[in-house]
Amino acid sequence: MPGRITPRRPGPHRRSGRPRATALGAALATVLVPALSACGGDAASASGDATLKWTSTYFPAHWDPVVGGSGAQFRELSLVYASLTRTDESGKAVPDLAESWEYNDEGDRITFHLRPGLKFSDGEPVDGAAVKAAVERAQKQKNSALFGDLTSIESVDAKDLDATVNLNQVDYQIPQLLGQRVLQIASPKAAAAPEKLDQNPVGAGPFTVTQIVPGTKAVLKKNPEYWDADNIHIDNVELTSAPDASTVVSGLQTGVYNFADIAPSQADAAKKAGLDVFVQPGFNASNISLNVNKAPFDNDKVVDAVRHAVNRQEFVDKLTFGYGEATNQPFPKGYVAYDPESEDAYPYDPAKSKKLLAEAGYRAGDIKLDLVIPEEDPQAEIVQSQLAAVGITVDIRIDKNWSTPFFAKDLTFSLYGTTGRDSAAQTLTAHFGPDGPLNLSTPYEPEGFEAAIAKVRQTPLDAPEYPQVLQEATRAGLDSKALVFTYSQPNLIAKSKSVSGLPKNPAHLDWTGVTIGGKGAAS
Repeated sequence: MPGRITPRRPGPHRRSGRPRATALGAALATVLVPALSACGGDAASASGDATLKWTSTYFPAHWDPVVGGSGAQFRELSLVYASLTRTDESGKAVPDLAESWEYNDEGDRITFHLRPGLKFSDGEPVDGAAVKAAVERAQKQKNSALFGDLTSIESVDAKDLDATVNLNQVDYQIPQLLGQRVLQIASPKAAAAPEKLDQNPVGAGPFTVTQIVPGTKAVLKKNPEYWDADNIHIDNVELTSAPDASTVVSGLQTGVYNFADIAPSQADAAKKAGLDVFVQPGFNASNISLNVNKAPFDNDKVVDAVRHAVNRQEFVDKLTFGYGEATNQPFPKGYVAYDPESEDAYPYDPAKSKKLLAEAGYRAGDIKLDLVIPEEDPQAEIVQSQLAAVGITVDIRIDKNWSTPFFAKDLTFSLYGTTGRDSAAQTLTAHFGPDGPLNLSTPYEPEGFEAAIAKVRQTPLDAPEYPQVLQEATRAGLDSKALVFTYSQPNLIAKSKSVSGLPKNPAHLDWTGVTIGGKGAAS
């Protein structure tokens, strides 16, 4: 599933909908090298090794990328796994395991050419057969969280270092899609026992795992066989599951760790502690989800009443501490898929909301809704208050297993947040398509969306008309009565000053060229 359901900040579910919110990460445990001295110190050990001590609120529950999916934990899994492509700072697909690719003239077949001489950490070759196995496993494995992202792929043909992806439609989005979020490639030999791979990952990424304590800690070392190993200057990684948010900044100060994803509420404290706060651009967006197949949202006037009852700026002011912005779509302003024409389609207007409810035959207090969420969430309280102001009563109900009825489309009303996709078309279909996992109103889709998204897939990414075609599809999707977007915010990272800056690749953590304590810097 392409996003993630969230209770607090907007963020992906570890796949299509995990119960959390916009931030990254998961928790923390012991470290194996000497602690840094105050406020960041040097992360090099006595032997001179550079060690990244990363505490994450999205510590992987699964290390099999097919199961883990493409929620926020793909950032951690990309320590171990590489993909056919990766994303640069402009958000475009660039070579990773594949050094090049080309489409046929019809646009329904694409051949990826892999780099020669690459091996997985178990010694198996990285070749076309490995790509074919990865795609087929993602499509067919019973517990795959990725099959819904690969519906354009009919089959894969493998020949030596070439993998030819045969499509069931023209789709120029494939290089964008088959990157870190959707197709991290595991060794086929290791993946033959998926349950073992799930806790003993074997990839061809920049690091290899030497120890995993499930749910708590992973220890990794640099992979000398990684295709770009010369530009990886980190020798060891100690990834731990983050403790209580209130202790993360003090842990960074004292050197227990030197890198952490943080909530916006922690940013000021991190800055005051002398830490670097890295603002990582992303596609995070929070959303109110409505089921138009159930009353009262089967009435268009009620849907429009909710649209006009939402004061997006209140979410920004109360939840993002200056780092977010109001939005009515799943893309940030300035991104190629963002549609300026849709920017203020349903402005905050509680008087109009009340009028629409009256026209629909409802008096104040007539509509009573259960808002089902996985845990306490200030977003829910804001929604409750704003709808109460127009006469809709909301009872917040916490169900830790809430994702099951959400994805079964059994709920009437809920919240979620998403990290989006590197492929804008995939983000749109996940939200607005008739089978979209984030469309609570399946099989409903807005009129004109199917044709608009087909046109996007049929348009090469470098075509002059691509931005216009993509924005038209966004506009068609935003006619959906099933989604009311509220606010977005970037991902925030606090780090010791000993860790150099990271490339600002949207939603990705790219360790290329990153140094710790000066180790690995160009001489």
